[in-house]
Amino acid sequence: MFKINRNKEGEQRPPTGPISMPLLPLRDIVVFPSMVVPLFVGRDKSVNALEQATSADKQIFLAAQKNAKTDSPVEADIHSVGTIAHILQLLRLPDGTVKVLVEGLSRYRILSYIPSADCFYVQLEALREESPSTTESEALRRNVRSTFELYSKYNKKISQEILETVQTIDNPSKLADTVAAYMPLNLEVKQRLLETLDTTKRLELIYGHISSEIEIIKTEERIKGRVKKQMEKTQREYYLNEQMRAIQKEMGE
Repeated sequence: MFKINRNKEGEQRPPTGPISMPLLPLRDIVVFPSMVVPLFVGRDKSVNALEQATSADKQIFLAAQKNAKTDSPVEADIHSVGTIAHILQLLRLPDGTVKVLVEGLSRYRILSYIPSADCFYVQLEALREESPSTTESEALRRNVRSTFELYSKYNKKISQEILETVQTIDNPSKLADTVAAYMPLNLEVKQRLLETLDTTKRLELIYGHISSEIEIIKTEERIKGRVKKQMEKTQREYYLNEQMRAIQKEMGE
């Protein structure tokens, strides 16, 4: 059993030495530290991993599969970098699947797989993040916050509560991870962000993705506007043509 300690600011301080625990492979999600998310688990080895973790210290290692369509992944099918998570709630459903609520804690890397018939069991090492406090990193933090606020005006799925949470985050790593969790990025991009230990670089990547999403949304709106105008023009022309036919028919009669 182990415990991830926190400093006086509430930030996680992972153990320095290698640790071991059950692994839960994820099909279609990358879980970041500080992210609270529900997962639905049905594969036997995955359910066994949850049961082992629950009977111990409720800590489990979450790592994304390289291909979400792989039903029975082997070691080579699973990314080596993932997140240790704490199991907050676990509910066994009537169909045999399990709904579990987890909170991401800290980045870890798989050192080796420990032989186990019931589930994946791994030895892990903590990943140390680089968090330089520079003028550039502060500028990036401000840019990420302001750009995410602008993005929220286009994406109605971003609630006021989420926006307020993001605006209050000072820790650059947590800021990058929180924003990444709410962005519609594909799994490869999110995995790359998870593996980026330099927080300034991660903020830079996040800033680029937010800016890109805003431009995509603006382009979509311009296209919708043009299509709407064209449809309205076509409908007007159709209506006028029908009127003309009706008039000509009346005059002909």
